[in-house]
Order: sequence, then structure tokens, then C-alpha cells
Amino acid sequence: MAYTVSATTKGGRNGRAILDNSALALAMGLQKEFGGNGEGHNPEQLFVLGWSACFGQAILALSKKHGLDGQDARVTCSIVMDKDEISFFFKAELKVTIPGADKAKVQALVEDAHKICPYSRATRNNVPVTLTVV
Repeated sequence: MAYTVSATTKGGRNGRAILDNSALALAMGLQKEFGGNGEGHNPEQLFVLGWSACFGQAILALSKKHGLDGQDARVTCSIVMDKDEISFFFKAELKVTIPGADKAKVQALVEDAHKICPYSRATRNNVPVTLTVV
């Protein structure tokens, strides 16, 4: 089984992005921090939405193995985008909380989820990621 999704953007960070099935279309806008007006969405916002949802699904998939109920898990994904003389780069943090759960068990679950989440796998060895249990 495979899932394929595609999108087309015209105008880059100040353009319009649309899923090829037309289910979602967004006005894009360069961030104020990088010289834009900050109106519209940017790729980094979409990335953190996707990564937090994907990581949450990995938590759900592995929670029973760790003796936890993943239904109450909250996953926050934060990206810091910065620029040096040559290019842009990311640093990421995945922050997970499961209210009332043993922190050591949650930490083990988070580390396992980081191994199977496709976003985590796609950024491995390319984006520094901090895993935090709250």
C-alpha cells in the first residue's frame, strides 16, 4: 500500500500553494523575519503541523508497548529557522506530554516514536532535534 500526495506552488513564498486534488489551497507569505510582510502561510508552519500530527500518530502506535495511553498525548513541534552567510537551516524540538504518566516511560516512548515517524526519519542526520518530555 502506498499513499501519494502532491502540491503545486506558483510564486514561491509569496505565491499560492494548492494540493493537486484541490482539497486545500493557501496563500503563501514570506515571514517578516526574512523581509516579507508576514501575511499568508509559510512552509515552516505547514511542516510543524505535519510533523506534530505524524509524531502524535507514532506515539499512538507505540503507546501500548510502553504501557501508556497515548490518547491523551500532546505533541508540540517547534522549528527554529535561521540563516548563516550561505543558506538557511533548521533546528527542531518535539515536546511531548501525557498527563499523569511516568516521565521515564514517556521518554522511552518518545525515543521509539522518533525512530518510526516519517518526518523524524526524513530529517535524521540533517536537522538537529531535541526530544523533550514535559
